[in-house]
Amino acid sequence: MFYWVLKAVLTPILRVFWRPWVEGAENIPLDGPAILAGNHLSFLDHFFLPVVIPRRVTFLAKSDYFTEAGVKGWLKRVFFSGAGQIPIDRSGGKASEGALRSGVRVLRQGRLIGIYPEGTRSPDGRLYRGKIGVARMALEAGVPVIPVAMIGTFEVQPPGQLVPKIRRIGMRVGPPLDFSRYADMADDRFVLRSITDQIMYELMALSGQEYVDMYAKRAKEEIAAARAAGLEVVDLRMETLHTEFRDVGAVIYFLRKVIWIVPGFTVERYRERLAELHERIRTTGPFTARTTRFLIEAHRPQ
Repeated sequence: MFYWVLKAVLTPILRVFWRPWVEGAENIPLDGPAILAGNHLSFLDHFFLPVVIPRRVTFLAKSDYFTEAGVKGWLKRVFFSGAGQIPIDRSGGKASEGALRSGVRVLRQGRLIGIYPEGTRSPDGRLYRGKIGVARMALEAGVPVIPVAMIGTFEVQPPGQLVPKIRRIGMRVGPPLDFSRYADMADDRFVLRSITDQIMYELMALSGQEYVDMYAKRAKEEIAAARAAGLEVVDLRMETLHTEFRDVGAVIYFLRKVIWIVPGFTVERYRERLAELHERIRTTGPFTARTTRFLIEAHRPQ
């Protein structure tokens, strides 16, 4: 009951301020079980999908929402429990088995499950490697997986921002993915990985996001490590700072302050690459702004 009351209250607010649009809504069945697998850009993702479809969606929500202490934690617990959401332990292994079994039970009741295969919100708006729990649920319950790409929610409320911006958001829903041919292979990790990668590929195609072949949780840890080391996390896809460099000193000053988060990054490896770049500049000699971009790209961790 709380779910429907909440939807009745929030729907007009969300429609007026954020005017959500949806493409491919016809791919969501009017009845029968299915998994809605989405990219996870913002806390708001939980709210916009239920607004545009008439059926109830039961989300697998991180267990932190149900265990946080204090008044804020109590409010979250009441909200998510009242909305019928299922807590999931993201540490993996046996800790997540209970939640996955609960998800399978919901699917066998003919309902819709919403899940974010990345396991946590994207730290920078890119799409990260999916966890195989979504594939296991699909095979054990024998249901299709429907990719749902959220568009624009990262810009409206990225992680860490309290008040969302007013900006139109959207959703693209892809055709259902049928994995019934793997029905007897729910314990084969290679099959589960292959299925998960296919789901993430569909989400990448629908969302237009850049794909990063690493887990979002690890990316967050590496960003935290970089900041702890006194580095600033910068995405040069959004910057044109290299056009301002005219001398070696400016490049060195800039590269001492920034880092790119890519697969295989460690703070130690960053410092090794910086030392390599120092030597390269020392032996190359003077250069112009034209070669600055090359040096920056050469410094990018591989």
